[in-house]
Amino acid sequence: MILFYWIYQLFIALPLLLVLSILTALVTSVGCLLGNAHFWGYYPAHIWGWLFCRIMLLPVKVEGRQHLKENTSYVFVANHQGAFDIFLILGFLGRHFKWMMKQSLRKIPLIGRACYDAGYIFVDKSGPKKIKATIDRARSILQDGTSMVVFPEGSRTHTGHMNKFKKGAFQLAHQLQLPIAPVAITGSFEVLPRTRKFGFITWHRLTLTILPPIPPKGEEPEKMMQMMEEAFQAINQALPERYKAITES
Repeated sequence: MILFYWIYQLFIALPLLLVLSILTALVTSVGCLLGNAHFWGYYPAHIWGWLFCRIMLLPVKVEGRQHLKENTSYVFVANHQGAFDIFLILGFLGRHFKWMMKQSLRKIPLIGRACYDAGYIFVDKSGPKKIKATIDRARSILQDGTSMVVFPEGSRTHTGHMNKFKKGAFQLAHQLQLPIAPVAITGSFEVLPRTRKFGFITWHRLTLTILPPIPPKGEEPEKMMQMMEEAFQAINQALPERYKAITES
């Protein structure tokens, strides 16, 4: 069965997904430029993520959508196990959202441009004015139920274990007084870990668990750190033992 899955990936799935990725980027950019960026900035990528998982024949389980309120903007923070986290969230989170991304990702041909046209928030830390501009852009976008998704670890794990969180997403949520929605992802490390530079993906179930949101706690600086710790602990507790953060002794 493994051999047949490899053959399927190489001769059917890979060509399909390559064409699909190019079409998604083009449709997103053209649609946003013609008008209604709210629609074109979300649905092509949503369909792309859903099809990516389905074409790779990966089973997906989603839990916890009942914790979210309609017409409410959240800052979703998720652990980052592997490349398929992106497709899983795009295809199955079920909320209209924008990504918070590294500035360097704008340089990716076609996709970087499509992300910019879609209204994704690129973080520029080159100076106070740039940081303020990032916050102002986020404030203008995160309204009327539009949310944001961030991987607060900053990059994919090398070991499967969750790493420490960085402050960026929580500073933004604190500045805008938005609730944090923790998300636990499992299975993506088995499908395609960061350490696998080349080769085929492995068939494995993907699970997306939306945990109860953490409401804003006030504007005091220490409240931001409190929210970050609560989100970290919530995700860590929801992960199987093999994915939990390694605590320092």
